[in-house]
Amino acid sequence: MRVEIFLPRESFKALKGRDINKLLRERLPKVERTLRAEREEFLREKIAGLEERLLKMGELQELREFYEKALRDRELMMAERDKLRKENAELREELEGKKVHGS
Repeated sequence: MRVEIFLPRESFKALKGRDINKLLRERLPKVERTLRAEREEFLREKIAGLEERLLKMGELQELREFYEKALRDRELMMAERDKLRKENAELREELEGKKVHGS
């Protein structure tokens, strides 16, 4: 594996004569901690986003169930309305029949 590091001229001059491998080994744990912390933060944000989406999906499911129930209730009400219309028509005919025979 090859890693290339680009440094400004001043930084390069400051490192000249120092043991670069030793310096990298000393700094590596700090870099690893930083990367781990950044990854954990990234994952926390992802989890928060997913939790929010799950909540919205739950709300959507509740709305779907409410809508389906409303449709069933509407069908029941329409059937009841038709039944009452039929009964009303029968009663009207019965009442008109009594008026004709009773007069």
